[in-house]
Amino acid sequence: MDKLLLIDDEADVQYSFGRIFDSPEIELQTAASGEEGLKAIPKFKPDLVIMDVRMGGISGLETLRRIRERDAKLPVIMMTAYGTTQTAIEAMKLGAYDYLLKPFDVPRLKEIVSGALDAARAMKQVVSYEPLLESEDYDQGIIGRSNGMQDVFKLIGQLATSNATALITGESGTGKELVARAIYSHSKRSEQPFIAINCAAIPENLLESELFGHEKGSFTGANTQRIGKFEQCNRGTIFLDEIGDMSLPTQTKILRVLQDGSIERVGGNENVRVDVRVIAATNKNLEEAVSKKDFREDLFYRLNVVRIRMPALRERRDDIRLLVNYFLKKFATQLQTSPKSIQTGALTLLENHPWPGNVRELENVIQRAFVISKGDALLVNDLPPEITGNRVAVATDRGTDGGPDTGAEAMTAAGIPQIAQALFAWARQNREMQVIPAVERELIICALRETSGNQVQAAKLLGITRATLRKRIEKFGIQQQLGFN
Repeated sequence: MDKLLLIDDEADVQYSFGRIFDSPEIELQTAASGEEGLKAIPKFKPDLVIMDVRMGGISGLETLRRIRERDAKLPVIMMTAYGTTQTAIEAMKLGAYDYLLKPFDVPRLKEIVSGALDAARAMKQVVSYEPLLESEDYDQGIIGRSNGMQDVFKLIGQLATSNATALITGESGTGKELVARAIYSHSKRSEQPFIAINCAAIPENLLESELFGHEKGSFTGANTQRIGKFEQCNRGTIFLDEIGDMSLPTQTKILRVLQDGSIERVGGNENVRVDVRVIAATNKNLEEAVSKKDFREDLFYRLNVVRIRMPALRERRDDIRLLVNYFLKKFATQLQTSPKSIQTGALTLLENHPWPGNVRELENVIQRAFVISKGDALLVNDLPPEITGNRVAVATDRGTDGGPDTGAEAMTAAGIPQIAQALFAWARQNREMQVIPAVERELIICALRETSGNQVQAAKLLGITRATLRKRIEKFGIQQQLGFN
């Protein structure tokens, strides 16, 4: 549940907010003055503060300044009936998340509140980059034991102690934003704002204004001066996702920020100094974009101070089991249900899927399987067709009801190549293992268990003679292991 604190001395405004945010997902508390609001914050611990600029007692601007001294990451939205004055602008310079003009438009109010709450959640997340799943006290994490992920962890640790610009590269869905948040969470700026901007998701004609702000009258609809994300993020960290999609004119302005720490609002002439750490990410080949003149070479070198390459999931298949277990715990917590396990056959399919959508695709697959699974384990049939390929893989384990696994019953010869790939993946992790002897031994054990030790029936099931079966039993020492006579 999100907690919203309204600081306003007008009873009508308090009543209106009570009606607008009458939701089980939001807890609203009101205060009639800045002094009362400052006392309420440590007790109520709001996720967002909405406050009037002009009130009895200390002003809204003074209240904002004191809030900022205590907690630089608590979003504050200011309200004013004097939008033509510089009061609201001063509020933004003091670190307000945004401001609204009275009387406010309800859809616009809800939109801004939703964005502020999203920002609050993002700044509260401390992203762990543990190679093992020993800690369950965080909501999001970067998981992996593979060599590629170990290199990522080392660079995060090294970057966390500096203010160096970082460039994170990798395919979509590999976790680039999580890495950016991890750098921020463990940096000296972790008590200051963190703002993430997806450069590809904002129309080009709006992106420049979103980043740098605009002056009143600079374009149609610019009825007031607006402070951009760089000014809002002063002393904090800004994450520019998909920077490879940014136009050349906007790139020029980003370069200026990196060179001399100043910005210029759209339609303005004033240089505004900002102290912002920039972390950028892209799924594009920027070297190729530079050669094609689609990306500024000087900006590329400014961004590429420290480069972190996120490996694709298919390059770190050893981490899939860890990620699956992590997502199973995550969804059990979110849905407030008992944890689920995963059947061996289903896990094998996941470990051998190419994962073009990377970790994001894996998370979506596990979430879907978790929801539709009827038992306490995810089965092959719970996976989507793009994973199973409309085939069901062999699994030696049993279904959750104790009966034969439905995947084994439905397996056809079309699934054998997939099984072979899984076996070779297993062999790569166990360098001393020879595939054929290991598989032969396992098949004999399974056949004997299936027939309760009847060698005649087991030999028939395997398609070999009883004499050959007896030689293999003796060779592998299976008789003593299973205790069959």
